[in-house]
Amino acid sequence: MSFVGRGGDKLSWALDTFGVNPEGAVCVDLGSNVGGFVDCLLQRGAVKVYSVDTSYGTLAWTLRNDPRVVVMERTNALHVEIPELADIVTCDVGWTKQEKVIPKALSLLKDGGRLVSLLKPQYEAERDEMEKGKKGRVKEEALANILERVEETIRSTGLPYKPPARAPFLGGKGKNPEFYFTISCQK
Repeated sequence: MSFVGRGGDKLSWALDTFGVNPEGAVCVDLGSNVGGFVDCLLQRGAVKVYSVDTSYGTLAWTLRNDPRVVVMERTNALHVEIPELADIVTCDVGWTKQEKVIPKALSLLKDGGRLVSLLKPQYEAERDEMEKGKKGRVKEEALANILERVEETIRSTGLPYKPPARAPFLGGKGKNPEFYFTISCQK
């Protein structure tokens, strides 16, 4: 499959890894940008995707005109409201830490729904966990601490989850590893 953005390949890997099937699902994608995740969800059978992003005009034209996509631009993931609960929430929010976005994402899910979130260590790292002089690169030895902090946030939900799995690709400019995790919503 090819997608409108490289995020589609990333999400495809995560869905396969965690056994999440969007066929027939209502989904919310937090941090849609160009829409790679949205495209992946649609190609795998989602019936509706709420595409949420703070930007304006970045979502691919083909997705913007797809009747299954509800475009929610200029909308912060932490403040979004949707008129129905979702089966699946996907998340790639960049600058927002997981400890802030997880509670909001879970509030958008129906009982039995799944959150699939992309964890980018550079957005979770403390200043001393970054390499000096290498913009945006996390120290390899800091990864374990970052992952433990995020997993503690995940555990604090009290919900069943699959811990962060290292994806077989590096982030945008090849600087940092990326991880995915999933949480199952039980209300």
